[in-house]
Parts: sequence; C-alpha cells; structure tokens
Amino acid sequence: AGIAAKLDYLKGLGVSVIYLNPIFKAWSNHRYDTADYMKIDELLGTEEDFSRLCRLARERDIKIILDGVFSHTGSNSRYFDAEHVFGGGACSDPDSPYRSWYDFEEYPDKYTSWWGIKTLPCVNELDESYLDFIINGEDSVVVHWLLSGADGFRLDVADELPDEFISRLRGRLKEIKPDSLLIGEVWEDASSKISYGVRRKYFTGGELDSVMNYPFRTAIINYVRGEDGGRNLRDTVMDIAENYPPAVLRTLMNILSTHDTPRLLTSLSPSPMPETKEERAGFHMSPEDRETALRRFYCAVFLQFILPGMPCIYYGDELGCEGWEDPFCRGYFDWDALENNPIPDFYRALSALKNTEPALKSGAVFIESDGLGRVFITREHEKSRLKAAVNMGEPLFIESAGEMLFSEKCESRDGGVFLSNGGFFLERL
Repeated sequence: AGIAAKLDYLKGLGVSVIYLNPIFKAWSNHRYDTADYMKIDELLGTEEDFSRLCRLARERDIKIILDGVFSHTGSNSRYFDAEHVFGGGACSDPDSPYRSWYDFEEYPDKYTSWWGIKTLPCVNELDESYLDFIINGEDSVVVHWLLSGADGFRLDVADELPDEFISRLRGRLKEIKPDSLLIGEVWEDASSKISYGVRRKYFTGGELDSVMNYPFRTAIINYVRGEDGGRNLRDTVMDIAENYPPAVLRTLMNILSTHDTPRLLTSLSPSPMPETKEERAGFHMSPEDRETALRRFYCAVFLQFILPGMPCIYYGDELGCEGWEDPFCRGYFDWDALENNPIPDFYRALSALKNTEPALKSGAVFIESDGLGRVFITREHEKSRLKAAVNMGEPLFIESAGEMLFSEKCESRDGGVFLSNGGFFLERL
C-alpha cells in the first residue's frame, strides 16, 4: 500500500519498471528464506494489496517484477519445517510430500544447504513435484503471481539453477503473459559464463531475456574513482555490446547500487571502508569527502543512463543515501530529504532523455578513451546520432557543433566546450 501511494512520485522520476526484493512470507529481514511462496509476508500487506498495486501501476504504464528465489527455501518453511512450526515439512515428517525436494545426508539434521547456511536448504530444482509446484501446475507459483498482476521475475542466483529449470520457467512465463520479463542474477559476462563446470546457455538457449549488469557497475565505479583512465571502461562496454544479443543489451538491468552491495555514494567516498561492522554502521562522510563522492556520483549516474540497458535506481540513491554493505545499504527512505535536494531532478532529467531518445533506448554504442580519464561515447539509431563525453582527468577543450542536450561542469566556448574535471555532456550531432 505504501508503494501504491507513491506511484506518482515514481512515475515522475521516469520509472517504468519496479523490481521488488522477495515479498513472500519469510522469517528474515531480507526474505530470501522463503517460508510460503503462495503468501505475501504479513509485514508487507495482503494479496489484495499486491494486486491493487499492480493494477494502479499498470494504469501508469509501470510494470512490477518479483524476485524469484527458487534454488533454496527457508529451513523454517512449510516445505522444510525444521522448527516444527507448520507440520508436514521434509525435515519434520519423513513421509512429507516435500521430502524429494531436499537432499539429506543424515536425516533430519544433515542436509545440503545454500553455501553451507543451515537456514537455507537447497532444493532439487528438477524434482517433478517441485517443477509442478513452481512452474507446471495450473496454480503454480509463477502462474499464480502473474495472474495476480506481476509482469515477470528476476531470478536469484541464476548461476545455481539448472538450464532446464530456467528454460521451462521462461516458457511458462511467456505462455501465460507473452510480454513478461525474465532477468537473471549473473555477476559476470553472461554470454561466456561457466558455472560449476558447465557453460551456461542463458542466451544461446533462449533462457533469459536479460541479466543484471554487474560488469558495467564495476567498470563505471573504477573509472569515476580514478582507478581506471577510461580504457578498461571502454573495453568492458564494447565486450558486452559485442557479446550480448541486441534484445538482451537493450534490457540489461544497469545497477550501481543493490541490496547486495554498498550504496553508490558510499562506494565513491575517498575514505577507506571502516574495519569493523560497528564503525561501518555509524559511518557518515565528512562534508569534504561527500563533495568529492558527489562529483563522482553524478558522472557515474550519467554513464548509467547513457550506456545501453535499463538504468536501475536503487531506492534512496536519488536522495544521496549512504550505506556500506548489507544491512547498511538497506536504510529507510527519508521523504523529508527530497526537500531542496538537487539529486532527484538530476535523475528526472536523465530519465526524460532515456525515455524519449531512440538512440539511448536502442541505439548502437561506440566508446573511446585516451586513457587519461576522458571517455567519449557515441549512440546511433537510424538517423539519430548522439555524442557524450565524460572527463575525470585534466580540464580539456572539445570541438563541438552539435545541439547540447545535457551538461554538467561545462562551459561553452567558440566552436566547442571546455570540460572541467567531473564534467560531462550529451549533444545531438
């Protein structure tokens, strides 16, 4: 209900898709330990609240994507029931209908779990009863939530899901809702990903519509921090652009902050990360460090929107929120911080360009760098041609005769633009 009440704010920010972290009943704050796939967590609301959110979002041309956590469940779930809360789970009843979902080395206390975390028992994704429950059944998990209003899923730890499972899931999604979206959590180049000794078929097998774009995130942050003169950013972008099919490239989930990483602004602080969790919990940048971080921040976000893919705003980044790793990256959204804050307007302006310029939405990309902190990007689509420049090095003069669409820390001069350190611009040629 809270999200539904803020849909107009999100629409004004340029949002067209909302990706929600897990919403199903669970026992942890993060909810990746699913207790019941068919029930909304009571802390978030009801199924009616969810369907209403989807309906109101659809009226504003906004889609809702859910987090699909299908490689493991929670140990305290109706399926495993290690705490004997539900009754009939695989751990509490050897004759449980869910028994074949899990691998026990010594029943009931020794079992396969995700990365050895006992509260996250792994499932056998290709077990027929599990496939029926998640995918195949008339009221399977994916069918139920698509019909309730969801527009697709982001697959948690896609690397750990069998190709056949992903392929079946995608086929069912498209059968129920042809325009649904399936995005995989992959941290590397997904076109050449080898996981557990197997080369994945994410694109060649038609499994995923696209993936989370961590390679861009790493390259952008290293560049704006001055740890790369621009050539590694160039190589990363061009490698991904050459390796990914066009439809995948256009729908990349371009992230700079996530629930699994420090917030962008904190990542760009000149100060090193404090050693202890207690220190990180209370960390706030000094005014001088925050000024430096913000200069880098604006450049990073500019690149996020100019490069191919869908720029993903992690809630609160548009306020300039700080926070180290989980759980410090999950702080509350301070609505009062919107007042007299220039960052939201920066996002709105870039969103407007991304949503209206065909070259930014689906154009080819070409990127060059002199290795001295300067990056030059060209986006082309049919007759539209845009040029962007970002400078993290010494000030420089760039000849220009185009129409300026967006700029920061730039000064127009006869025949060109003087670009300061931390400056950038986008022009139409």
